[in-house]
Amino acid sequence: MDYRDRYVQGKGKYIDDLKFDDMLYMDVVRSPYGRAKISNVKGGLNASELKLFYKSSMGEMASLGGSSNSVYLEPVFAIDRVNYEGQAVAAVFGKTRYEAEDLLNSVSVEYEPLDAVSSIESGLESDPIHEGTKDNILAKAELGEDFDDNDVDFDLTLEDEFFNERIIANSMETRGCIAIYRDSMLTFYVSTQSVQSVKAGLAQALKLKPEQVRVIQADTGGAFGVKGSFYPEYVMAAYASMKYGKPVKWIETRTEHLQAAYPGRGARAKIKIYARNDGKITGIKGDVYVDAGAYDAGTGSFASRFIAYQITGPYNIEKAYMRAFSVLTNKAPMGPYRGAGRPEAAFFMERMMDLLADRLQMDISEVRLANASTEPFTSPTGLTITEPTRPFLEKALEAVNYRKVSREEKTGLAFFVLIPASRPGESARIDVTDGKVVAQLGGNVHGQGHELFVKDILGNSLQVEQDIISLSNGDTSLMESGVGSWGSRTAIAGASALMAVAEKIKQQVIGKYGKYSPEKLLSGNYSAFEFQKLDYDVNSVNFNMITAERDSNNTVRMKDWYSYYDLGHVLSPVNVIAQITGGALEGVGQMFSESLRYSEDGQLMTTSITDAGVLAADYAPNLHIKWVENGSPAPDKAKGLGEAPTIGTPAALARAIELVTRNRVKNTPIKLEDLAKL
Repeated sequence: MDYRDRYVQGKGKYIDDLKFDDMLYMDVVRSPYGRAKISNVKGGLNASELKLFYKSSMGEMASLGGSSNSVYLEPVFAIDRVNYEGQAVAAVFGKTRYEAEDLLNSVSVEYEPLDAVSSIESGLESDPIHEGTKDNILAKAELGEDFDDNDVDFDLTLEDEFFNERIIANSMETRGCIAIYRDSMLTFYVSTQSVQSVKAGLAQALKLKPEQVRVIQADTGGAFGVKGSFYPEYVMAAYASMKYGKPVKWIETRTEHLQAAYPGRGARAKIKIYARNDGKITGIKGDVYVDAGAYDAGTGSFASRFIAYQITGPYNIEKAYMRAFSVLTNKAPMGPYRGAGRPEAAFFMERMMDLLADRLQMDISEVRLANASTEPFTSPTGLTITEPTRPFLEKALEAVNYRKVSREEKTGLAFFVLIPASRPGESARIDVTDGKVVAQLGGNVHGQGHELFVKDILGNSLQVEQDIISLSNGDTSLMESGVGSWGSRTAIAGASALMAVAEKIKQQVIGKYGKYSPEKLLSGNYSAFEFQKLDYDVNSVNFNMITAERDSNNTVRMKDWYSYYDLGHVLSPVNVIAQITGGALEGVGQMFSESLRYSEDGQLMTTSITDAGVLAADYAPNLHIKWVENGSPAPDKAKGLGEAPTIGTPAALARAIELVTRNRVKNTPIKLEDLAKL
């Protein structure tokens, strides 16, 4: 079946489409409080039976951060206290979904509400939310070397503060899984970005041998990062199947998604720059804080350092010193959302660039050109820029006709770095049977259209028709290893692995017949696997320009959206346009309306997808998509893409909006009262 039939025509098999005989349906009793003691739980499966902890399985991202203190790890079910609204307290199981929902009332929980920590500021000031800890700092780091005013050449300094509110992914399909434990073997169907990390998490949490766990990816209806994490509900369902000897299904409701899935963003920064009158920034200092939520899961402990690491972006700034803090609050743990730290860093830096341009009465492009470099460089925080950034920026400004557009329109710019999560590489597998070519990638497809470049690569390399090529969902029984699909990595790492496997297949045919031909390939059965190692960075610089206007209804809207991206080598132009379009729309949503909001007592005020601020299609701008291909060192020459529009859109749109409203934009989403001012 063609992927368009599966995803667009609704003919695929999502988790909720899968049914097994004698299946139980799981529903979860969740805390109504942001923080409370639990004095008693009666009924359902709960912590009295299942006192297991799990660690996040975020692959490369998780390995870069995290705490060794087990008190910070989220229990599968709350033990003694709950630390965010929506935290799991117990689970019930019915023969139908409706029976399971009714059984929620059979569980009795006695709570003693406590004062909740509802913001980064209160987290820094309040007593620890976890007993036995000294404060609410989950992780902290210093990047670069500290300096004082005598160490830097400057004519002026500027300071400002910024905040990006939390955002949840709200993909079309919510989270879900089916666990089947039979004959000492756990088969686990899941909507995920990485079958390998789910397998590792289940084996660890349930103390199973890896060979006892098989994870199969069902068709996955969107993810945007939220399905890259490992969640308590997976352990609940698997344990219940082991206990009851029946298949167990769990499908997340939209309310549960807002409460308990891991949101991204939630970052605050205080930035100070030192600059000369010619626009050159000679130093930058700042503090970055992220709302890590209640536990060390997802990306909470890593995100603040990752933002601080890339704060200088594509600009060659001689001195930089950043402090990074991941702060515990009584909210769901922080996870990745499309960009995962990259949009936050670009927003903070680009907003300071615009502030400097205004202070010096310089054009916003000239300030950026003054700080771009004619040589590759490494920033004081360790960010490597492998290509000159000024020539690229000059070409980008010319390509989008900036001089003319900015004279006629309210125009914003964003110049930024995309750091793909290409390390340590990725895996791929190809099976040829019955005249068909079936591929599988270690990074699982969840709506990005990977099928397009898979067909192009294998059609060209194996010299076969594309209609006999298909991309299957992830299955750990067929893949020796793999990482996952996130961080703009799959076109770089996954496609490179696929090319290597295709060459292995060709060599198998040559070894059998002495030469290769597609006819000889399709007449036999062949199989090959490869993990393509990538131990280097594939960073790229990119550019956005955006115009905004106030329409006849006095509403501020984006008008035109321009891109000039360095994509290395484009594997599929159709896929590129689709990825850019979707990412741009998510960036618009972050800027205008999307967020998760909490009351001072930790209650989630965003109670529906409408409250979450997901925009209607009429907010879509006119897209002007351009790119350049400067090949990367990866085998397939590709560079990252998927996150680029969500990095550049908020930063550029913020400037365009403030020119329309005459109000400085420092937060996302922008407040309605600021949009209304003239």
